Amino acid sequence: MTDTVRVLIADDDPLVRVGLSLVLGADPVIRIVGEAGDGAEAVAMTRELKPDVVLMDVRMPRMDGLAATEELRRDGPSPAIIVLTTFDTDANLLGALRLGANGFLLKDIAPTEIISAVRRAAAGESILAPAVLPRLIDYAVGRSDPANPGSTRGTGSGEDLSRGSREEQGRGSWEGSGRDSLGSSGRGSGRSGGWGSREDLGRGSGESADRAGDGARERALAVLERLAERERQVAEAVATGASNAQIGTELHMSVPTVKAYVSRVLDKLGCVNRVQVAVLVHEAGIRRA
Repeated sequence: MTDTVRVLIADDDPLVRVGLSLVLGADPVIRIVGEAGDGAEAVAMTRELKPDVVLMDVRMPRMDGLAATEELRRDGPSPAIIVLTTFDTDANLLGALRLGANGFLLKDIAPTEIISAVRRAAAGESILAPAVLPRLIDYAVGRSDPANPGSTRGTGSGEDLSRGSREEQGRGSWEGSGRDSLGSSGRGSGRSGGWGSREDLGRGSGESADRAGDGARERALAVLERLAERERQVAEAVATGASNAQIGTELHMSVPTVKAYVSRVLDKLGCVNRVQVAVLVHEAGIRRA
């Protein structure tokens, strides 16, 4: 991480932009380099200003945060993109993580946590709540109700988020092998980084949410088969939100060795960051004690 963390704020609400600017601007390390009112502006300003971190609202006019994230990831793994959301069970949020966002923040988060998250993202860490990610994934593929994590969704319900519009599901959700969102530039370049399409998570009104979820799990497990045993252990540790130092302690490795393994895992899976590894592991149904 550089001495100064350059941040771009993208949100269609001027009050949110002002509030975030005031909070982040109070930190001596953070510098606000620009504010965008929609995703198209965010893409253009990011390419011009080269921020280290983009705070990206999901729901914006003209171009939403999902499309903007997808577009920026075509340029490579930088900058870090932190999605701003109101609800941690928003299916759009999962779409953004799948497309390469480095994590998410709820808009009611404490100011000190916003500052910490921006600094961590600039340092290459993922911004995830490990306890939330499995519930978010289950919710988005229709396996459970966020208000009742043990329940299973029925078929055909309007709440079934394994189907729905492109915006509701998240553009391209692991859109495919050869798709620019994972394959044209940055990490994953030239590799088959995706493992299915939005339609693969639910192919229409005739397919049950359970079947869609099972299909996603099978694809995720198939992708993870690319890893050697030690690489898979590292991937599973990454999915818990553990830092490199924590992974090293758990697996009896030095931090440089962990970094090398993480880089290898990203390359083999065609993922642009640790968050995509975490989503993949959780979609495979792997839960660590």
